[in-house]
Amino acid sequence: MSRSQSHKQILDNLTSSVLVLNESLCIQYMNPAAEMLLEASARRLKNRPIEEWLSSSEAELDVLRQSLCSGHPYSKREARLVTQTGQELTVDYSVNPIPDGGILLEIQARDRLMRIEREEELLTRHASARILVRGLAHEIKNPLGGIRGAAQLLDRELDRAELHEYTQIIIEEADRLRHLVDRLLGPHKLPVIERVNIHAILEHVCSLVKAETGNRVKLMRDYDPSIPEFDGARGQLIQAVLNIIRNAVQAMEEAGTTAPQIMLRTRALRQITLGTERHRLVCSLEIIDNGPGIPDDIADTIFYPMVSSRAQGSGLGLSIAQSIMNQHKGLIEFTSEPGQTRFNLFIPLELSHDTSSQGLDR
Repeated sequence: MSRSQSHKQILDNLTSSVLVLNESLCIQYMNPAAEMLLEASARRLKNRPIEEWLSSSEAELDVLRQSLCSGHPYSKREARLVTQTGQELTVDYSVNPIPDGGILLEIQARDRLMRIEREEELLTRHASARILVRGLAHEIKNPLGGIRGAAQLLDRELDRAELHEYTQIIIEEADRLRHLVDRLLGPHKLPVIERVNIHAILEHVCSLVKAETGNRVKLMRDYDPSIPEFDGARGQLIQAVLNIIRNAVQAMEEAGTTAPQIMLRTRALRQITLGTERHRLVCSLEIIDNGPGIPDDIADTIFYPMVSSRAQGSGLGLSIAQSIMNQHKGLIEFTSEPGQTRFNLFIPLELSHDTSSQGLDR
C-alpha cells in the first residue's frame, strides 16, 4: 500500500469530518464522516466552491481565504454553519493550510453534545424543582387541615348568622389552597399503562380544543403514519399535550394574534439520546403556534411550577407536562420567537415495563 493510500485509509476511518480544499476553496476530498455531516456525497460536491455547499458569514469566509494566503492555521469554536440542504449546524472547526497549496479543514459537530448537555441540565433542574415543590406542598397541607377543621368547629359554635360568612370564606380558601397543592403534587393514582396510538391521542385532544375554542384557532396536522403503537399512560399523555395547546391558545387570544393556528407534526426518529440514555426509536411530536412567543425573562424557568407569562395563569401546565414526559422516559424542549413557538415532545417507543410501578412524583 502506498503512503497516499495509507493516509486516505486513516482519514476515511476518522469520526471527525475532514475535507481538503484547493486554492480556490473547492473540495478535492472529503471523508465519509464529512459526507454524513453535510448530507451529500464527495462525488456530488467535488470541485464545487465553498459558497455552494456551506453557507457562513462573509467575515468567516474572508478569514479562511486569509489563512490560505498567509499559511497560518486557526480554529473556531461553536460556529454556525448551514449546509446546502438547509440544516443549521453548530460546529468546532480547525483550518490548516497545506504546504503544496490548499487547506485541510477538520470539523467537529457540536449539536449532539450541546443537546445532551442542555437536556441533562433541564432534567436536573426539573427534578430539583419537583423535590422542592413536594416538600413545600406537604408543609402547606398539614396546617391547612388544621385551619379548615378549626373553622368548621368555630362555625358550629357561632350564634350570629352573619359571622358564618367569615368561617365559610376560611373553609373555601383552605379548600382552594389544598386543590392547588394537589395539582402541584400531581395525580394520586398510579398511571394505567396500555398500548396507545399517538395520533389517536392527538385527535382526541383536537376534538377537546375545538369544543373549547370553536373555529377561532386553526388546527393543522402533519402526521407520520409509520409511528407504531407504544406502551404509555393514555390519560397522562392527553393531559400533557392538552396543557401545551391550551397555553398556546390562551397566549394567542390574549395577544390578539391574527389568524391563530397550531400545527401538530409527528416524526419517528432513530438512535436519539435523551439526557444520558440512548433510545433506538423515538416519537417526536412538534406543537407549533404562531403566537407572540415566550418572554426571554422566563424562558429558562418555564417548566418550573408557578412560572407563567399570563396574569391569570397558574404556571402548572408545563410543569405537569414535563413531569409526564419524564415518567415516560421522555423530554420536552422548546424554541420561541415572536410569530413561532415550537414545543417538541420526545417519547421513547420502547418504554420499560417498570413505569407502572414507579407511580407519579409526589
